[in-house]
Amino acid sequence: MIQKHPCRRTVLAAQAALGLVLATGVSGVLVPARARGLAPTPSMRGGSNNYLPGAPIVERIGGGGFWMTGTVRRAGDGAPLRGVRIQIWAHTTEGHERDPHSHGATLTDADGAFRLEMPQIVPAFGQPHGHLAYDSGEFETVFLRPVMRSARETSLSADFVLQPV
Repeated sequence: MIQKHPCRRTVLAAQAALGLVLATGVSGVLVPARARGLAPTPSMRGGSNNYLPGAPIVERIGGGGFWMTGTVRRAGDGAPLRGVRIQIWAHTTEGHERDPHSHGATLTDADGAFRLEMPQIVPAFGQPHGHLAYDSGEFETVFLRPVMRSARETSLSADFVLQPV
């Protein structure tokens, strides 16, 4: 037999769920995240592959034509971090990611943004991807390995949220 009206148990369960949503801000998981502030970025698997410490700060890597961009903020309050060194490397039309000339570094601006021109990234191990690292010591080291949706893209962005040491 099909009921035309919801049973009392269904109504009570719905009211309890609504009360929970109103009390916790949509999800109980969100309240602790808000209380802690902005969570730090974890290192990505494979992010440190072919890492070479101490890559020089450069105007661009190779002949350019592709842009690696992103932002760097402090964990907790999310403040932009100025003058932070970000190392970038990739498998490109001009070299493999293990080649020293495929590595370079740049500094963030007053808004915590960075931008470095480099040769077009090409697939390595089937995926076009870049590598980025923060490794300067004031904050925990983070390695990123963002993957492009298509090898035809001419830019890739990656954002860091750094945890003070």
